[in-house]
Amino acid sequence: MKAGIVGLPNVGKSTLFNCLSNAKAQSANFPFCTIEPNIGVVNVPDPRLEKLESLVNPERVIPATVEIVDIAGLVKGASKGEGLGNQFLGNIRETDAIIHVLRCFDNDNIVHVDGSIDPIRDKETIDIELQLKDLETLEKKLDKIKRASRTGNKEAQKEETILIKLKEGLEAGLSIRAIEVSEDDREVFVKPLQFITDKPVLYVCNVNEDAAVGGNEHVDRVKEAVASENAEVIILAVGTEADITELEDYEERQLFLQDMGLEEAGAAVLIRAAYKLLNQQTYFTAGVKEVRAWTIPIGSTAPQAAGVIHTDFEKGFIRAEVIKYDDYIAYGSEAKVKEAGKLGVEGKTYVVSDGDVMHFLFNV
Repeated sequence: MKAGIVGLPNVGKSTLFNCLSNAKAQSANFPFCTIEPNIGVVNVPDPRLEKLESLVNPERVIPATVEIVDIAGLVKGASKGEGLGNQFLGNIRETDAIIHVLRCFDNDNIVHVDGSIDPIRDKETIDIELQLKDLETLEKKLDKIKRASRTGNKEAQKEETILIKLKEGLEAGLSIRAIEVSEDDREVFVKPLQFITDKPVLYVCNVNEDAAVGGNEHVDRVKEAVASENAEVIILAVGTEADITELEDYEERQLFLQDMGLEEAGAAVLIRAAYKLLNQQTYFTAGVKEVRAWTIPIGSTAPQAAGVIHTDFEKGFIRAEVIKYDDYIAYGSEAKVKEAGKLGVEGKTYVVSDGDVMHFLFNV
């Protein structure tokens, strides 16, 4: 599962990517410095993993990860191939969620591709280009469906009705994710078309250091503009966060954050938000060899969770021993949890909860 960082040129995408992944993507004060998409596998910060480590004292600890893709900046006309349009749109289509970076800081030394700072205009520029590309996809599909619909095919007629509704929404400036369609119809008729604007999105307002805690007028405007989208807005002083990640000493980084009035790095907040945006959750395995966080889609059953470790675990699944995270912490060890009768034995229909500590029994 991948989340793609998108935005206009020079809004801080590559600096954010560097900050998240500690990779050193080229970051320069001109458009299109990121031409090939940079991909980073980022650890998901999770205090629960540290607490389990302190109790189990394992040989190694492995966190959950999320894949972040830094995609070249998009400009007006991208849907018609302007700038790096076609490449941008192809790269973003391959991601599962969108992290949309908006420039919400003033700095005369960093040029803006449109000459002035206006995050709402910038957002609309990106939205329109993505909507135009989706409209192009939709119209091709609609032409085919109309031909089938004219033959009296009931399924095609239903699909035509839904596609027309989507077309009207796109033409009215709505993204696919904002157009009301039943869950069943979305699953059958919308998702297979892989619309770009159907991907979940979160907005990152890139601000100066003095606005890292409370935001500014630009941020307020963004929050107002996206209120109807039910999308999360994160405030991040990307340049300052990048400076913090360069510090080697953990205590020094914490002092820097405290001086800014932050309890933790904004990058950590963003990574967890991206993980959630991708509809992912975590379960743990805990033993002296290894304490590990495993990533599964929300709603996964015990056999599906076992399959993430190895496909044989899912094929030969017998049962799962499950300890709730809070119980593990409260009692301090697996043995004491068992003594207290708090270890659950679950079958194939068990839906895994975020934070479950699990052990699988299987037979192949």
